[in-house]
Amino acid sequence: MPPAAQPAHSPSPAPPPTPRSRAKADRRQALLEAAAALFARSGFNGVSIEDLGAAAGVSGPAVYRHFSGKQAVLAALLVGASADLVEGGQTVVATATDAAAALRSLVRFHLAFALANPDVIRVQDRDLDSLAEAERHEVRALQRSYVELWVRLLGKVHPEVDAKLLRIRAQATFGLLNSTPHSMQASSARTVRPVLEEMALAALGVPAGQ
Repeated sequence: MPPAAQPAHSPSPAPPPTPRSRAKADRRQALLEAAAALFARSGFNGVSIEDLGAAAGVSGPAVYRHFSGKQAVLAALLVGASADLVEGGQTVVATATDAAAALRSLVRFHLAFALANPDVIRVQDRDLDSLAEAERHEVRALQRSYVELWVRLLGKVHPEVDAKLLRIRAQATFGLLNSTPHSMQASSARTVRPVLEEMALAALGVPAGQ
């Protein structure tokens, strides 16, 4: 007789983070937040490693404990933002009851991201071409995945409309939602949020719902 099958073993849980690892993660995040603000204000080429370190409360050389250089900081910022949008968008869709509800939730999700990260949006618009080719392609691939997530849902809500036109609707909606670096200069997030949400849903042709 063949030997009895051995029970599968689940992987051991990851050990809890140590104070040192938490401190390192916090410092890395502080550097990314400082980079977003500095790059948005002065542009990628107008910021030095020393500037980044000073803004995050460390010396310039200490930045290299977390990133190989300034371009690696930019890559972590922009690739990370695009990956967060894709992952968050997929989670939103997975928990929605139908396509229209998913699109309404996606609008709120993207708007929350845009309101929380206006500096990242500025950097994306201005400094994407400063990325190395591989990272730039990675960002573009993630962006395409995110767009197609919206387009597939729009196709279910508007099955009579050509996918190319639906893609235009999605891109126009991103333009509205990503206007926060400009709209936030004129008003507060509390005022801007409902206006942009209403305009985005109108652009998508999706009723406001609940």
